[in-house]
Amino acid sequence: MAVREVIRMGHPRLRVPAAPYPTEHLGSAEFNELVSDMRETLHAYGGIGLAAPQIDVGLRIVVIEIENTSTRYGEIEHTPFEVYINPTITSIADETAGYWEGCLSVPGMMGYVERPQHILVDYLTPGGVDKSIEAHGFLATVFQHEFDHLEGILYPDLLDDPLEFGYCVKLVRTQIAFRLRYAVRPLQRDEIGGLLAGQSYAHGTEALTRSRMRI
Repeated sequence: MAVREVIRMGHPRLRVPAAPYPTEHLGSAEFNELVSDMRETLHAYGGIGLAAPQIDVGLRIVVIEIENTSTRYGEIEHTPFEVYINPTITSIADETAGYWEGCLSVPGMMGYVERPQHILVDYLTPGGVDKSIEAHGFLATVFQHEFDHLEGILYPDLLDDPLEFGYCVKLVRTQIAFRLRYAVRPLQRDEIGGLLAGQSYAHGTEALTRSRMRI
């Protein structure tokens, strides 16, 4: 097991669609080592999700684990560690919602992204079993954020408003002041909470409870 470097925005690997993982290699020593390293890296960096391209491996594998369920977005579903191989997403409903997203590959920054909130996830397990699950709310956002990495997409690509993207430490003050001055879309209570939590990332406080929300 090893902690691998998480590459950052600007690295060409993050912009290349990942290749399907060869199913005949499931269970191999190489596969097990990769999954083990992804889990160790996820924990070391304090994330809740990690895609193989983020450690410079161009394969369609994602790991997700949500241990802390009390977040700036309220209570979210506990999600034990799972490996998602060659996953696909289908939107089930038209409902969308936005969150202030962060990313291990775009450190120190946050952006407001709206995504579908009810999805179907189809994937292959490490044991080679086809599986389907439904995800709602913030968990649906987590899946979409991570699976975007497999397509060479980063969350800043999906911003509707470039003003809703910036360094965590600056966003609270500048967002509130700008909206008051120019009467644009007001921040909702949960958005302010998300920004404040993002600010705490930048200062290194509340690390134990907040760091798990980096996706």
